[in-house]
Amino acid sequence: MENLRLIVTPSPHVRDKDTTPNIMFAVLISLIPVAAASLYFFGFNALRLILLGGAAAVATEAIFQKVRGRQITISDGSALVTGVLLALSVPPTLPSWMIIVGSVVAIAIGKQVFGGLGHNIFNPALVGRAFLVASFAQPMTTWTGPFDTVTRATPLVVGAARSSLPDLFFGSVPGSLGETSVLAILLGGIYLFYKGIIDYRITLGVLGSAAVMSFLTGANPVFELFSGSLLFAAVFMATDMVTSPYTPKGRWIFGIGVGFLIMLIRTWGSLPEGVTYAILIMNAVTPLINRWTRPRIYGQGVHKS
Repeated sequence: MENLRLIVTPSPHVRDKDTTPNIMFAVLISLIPVAAASLYFFGFNALRLILLGGAAAVATEAIFQKVRGRQITISDGSALVTGVLLALSVPPTLPSWMIIVGSVVAIAIGKQVFGGLGHNIFNPALVGRAFLVASFAQPMTTWTGPFDTVTRATPLVVGAARSSLPDLFFGSVPGSLGETSVLAILLGGIYLFYKGIIDYRITLGVLGSAAVMSFLTGANPVFELFSGSLLFAAVFMATDMVTSPYTPKGRWIFGIGVGFLIMLIRTWGSLPEGVTYAILIMNAVTPLINRWTRPRIYGQGVHKS
């Protein structure tokens, strides 16, 4: 008994082997099939945008942390993931300087002004994309087909009747770099689920509510899920650990809300795609969802008779 010592330390008391670099490295591995598909279909443009987007994001984070007198943490990989995700969500012909500006905004406005990783309210990559769409509407809505530079309409614009589901599944359609190949996205998603990086509740909530909304509005649910950025966002964007709810029930609510808003914008909005704004809106209400769905404290609400 004399050797027994009581060690008092601050929380957390339950620790996990996962670290931020490990998680970000796993996300980058999961993006390899998507990046490979974009390189196959769009060639040099895909390589150019991915490299510039990632490099600009990492450089911006290092500069901001240096100016703020904070420890430079670019080695954790979070900035690189943001830059790559942003690059995969833009058209293949976007000018180089625009993807650099988008990455700067994603890190500076979407992340660093809130205090850095873990403090940001909105998904940084989507903040960068929203800025690009608002500032450079024409370049952000100009699409080219795979293997060429001919301007074409995306499947969401031409509709289900003129779109081929096999082409959508394998990726031989116009669109953003990372959204065209359903197969590549599924491969990346399976890896993330296997590693325990993302929660199935958010992804299934997005896809399920979008499918139900499609059915109710008379659209083709399979086409709606396979076209545009919906599947890419359900796997890689909506599941962001920092900007999504931490409770199981809250994740269901979040995912269902994202899917509902996407189809609401697609069906009755002026934009053919509503993924970016749907997720950002749900990011804004995540603190409320966390408050509404947090577990009751043991003994709370119990009154002595």
